Amino acid sequence: MSIGRISFLTVFALLISISDSLSAADAPSVELALTFKPIQKDVEIEIPAKSDYSRCKVEVEQGKKSSGWVVYGPNGQILRRFVDTNGDNVVDQWRYFNRGLEVYRDIDSNFNNKVDSSRWMNLAGTRWGIDSDENGEIDEWKMISAEEVTRVAVAALAKNDARAFQTLMITDEELAQSGIKNPFSDKIRESVKGAKQGLSTMLSKTKMITPDTVWVRFDGSMPGLVPADDIKTDKDLHVFENVMAIVDTKGKSGLIQFGELIRVGNNWRLTQVPLPIEGESMQVTEGGVLMQPVAGNAALPTNTTVGLSKEMQSLLDQLQKLDQNSPTPDKGPKAIAKYNADRVVIIEKLIAAAKNEDERAQWIRQMVDGLAAAVQTVGYRDGLKQLQKIRDELQKNSQDQDLVAYVTYRTLLADYSSQLQSTQSDKLRDVQGWWLTQLENFIKKYPNSDDSAEAMLQLAVTQEFSGKVAESKKWYTKLVENHGSSEAGTRGAGALRRMNLAGKELELAGTSLAGGSINAKQYRGKALLVIFWSSWCKPCTEDLPQIQELYKKYHSQGFDVLGINLDATSDLAEAYIKQHKITWAQIHEQGGLESAPARDFGVISLPTMFLVDKSGKVVNRSATVSDLKKALPDLLK
Repeated sequence: MSIGRISFLTVFALLISISDSLSAADAPSVELALTFKPIQKDVEIEIPAKSDYSRCKVEVEQGKKSSGWVVYGPNGQILRRFVDTNGDNVVDQWRYFNRGLEVYRDIDSNFNNKVDSSRWMNLAGTRWGIDSDENGEIDEWKMISAEEVTRVAVAALAKNDARAFQTLMITDEELAQSGIKNPFSDKIRESVKGAKQGLSTMLSKTKMITPDTVWVRFDGSMPGLVPADDIKTDKDLHVFENVMAIVDTKGKSGLIQFGELIRVGNNWRLTQVPLPIEGESMQVTEGGVLMQPVAGNAALPTNTTVGLSKEMQSLLDQLQKLDQNSPTPDKGPKAIAKYNADRVVIIEKLIAAAKNEDERAQWIRQMVDGLAAAVQTVGYRDGLKQLQKIRDELQKNSQDQDLVAYVTYRTLLADYSSQLQSTQSDKLRDVQGWWLTQLENFIKKYPNSDDSAEAMLQLAVTQEFSGKVAESKKWYTKLVENHGSSEAGTRGAGALRRMNLAGKELELAGTSLAGGSINAKQYRGKALLVIFWSSWCKPCTEDLPQIQELYKKYHSQGFDVLGINLDATSDLAEAYIKQHKITWAQIHEQGGLESAPARDFGVISLPTMFLVDKSGKVVNRSATVSDLKKALPDLLK
């Protein structure tokens, strides 16, 4: 951050101090508000044309513990939000939006008028960087996804910025935290120790990476789980094996191999220097040390020689060009069919040109993902036939059962989606019965696959929606027993917890939308309705007037409501609450339907409502407004 920028921020923050007496007339002009830009440059925000400034507006915003200004665009969409979160009358958060969603936030957490952390969210990804010396450069990552590790790394390589690259490497402290045992941890530590020199050497030799190189796409199979054992690690580890990034340099595509990525807490970490695949003799590590078979005194993996052929380079260029010009749904079925057919042809050639089974499997997965998405989102019928052909060939000829299961499950999903799109309403029950049978057959045939967990979750959720509680609990239980550490397993455990709540004390706590924290125990002595809701949930809005009427009628007698908002951002919740004049407290945590409160109770539909008595015990774990009307008089006696 330049001195000029710091000075401007500070002066602006002090000039627009906030008080309860402010009106819209006290707000800064649209022109001044839109001069502010993110400290970090790699984020796309919505910027209106200057000719539209007259249709934009800035309004004062007052909350319980925060206040500030909101900048609205010409169509009423939120463009910016400048917020004072600690009541000292100085802006300490600068929030930027794209397509109505907050995508980036600069934060002054120590309230000294200098930005010390930055967050990317929603459409912009999953990153939280800390700028400890407040100079505009990220010094460490509090949160970053695997995909974005490769993106930030490519930017660092293009700039020859060893400092920025080093923030992505696993540290000694994180190695200890991960529980990786020797000799594996020593091997990783050795790789990290030599990263600075290795990076310099690689950049001095490469012709692919230049200041014009940009990240295009992450390329890797699904992350694997290395379980705790007596050989490799004390703790379960999530590991991405043999990760690649597709890059572009002035219209020419290339591949950079990142090797093994390890998840430590909320961060994914590099363990080695990435290497561009170019020429005929470039040495790259074939995978990392953790997801390699170890038998007896077998040596750790060594380097092998991999090169990017002219044929592979040409095919990558073709694929990138095709994807950049992919048709939108409004172009019609013929254009979509041609695009997908052309894409399959290119990827089939990439599969044929692949140098090993891992690379071949990655391209098959990418082809299958594209076809399945086309079938499910735009009704591409020929895509289902192609998927079924790929599935049949793999089931007949492939020894890679993980790949076979992966393709089989996505073909099944596409088939189910296609039938739902083409079946009349009176026949949907038959389709649902077919779907359940297919899921059970898949689980029996591929019990250890990652998709088996998702199939069990689908079965459990479908049975729960159908009112078959016992059958649903059976599948949730199997899911937790067999795939407890998976995302689906976590949600299954939450669903079981929710389904067994009746008669138990409610253990629920989270971050308050107004700041601080809220615990359901604070409501002991009151009858409490807990509502999981979102602004986009139509039934939630339909129920709201009746709940507000009951709240108004019984609040003085000891009835209260606690909302658990599952919107993607707090801004959406705040706008809805203001519009509908909701007065009860709200919990909101990042993640929406994937947030901690939603996972903890396996919430599968909205609204989900718990009714709690004065002792804190749940009397109804799936309450309706009708249930509430009947139960409240007795609960309040």
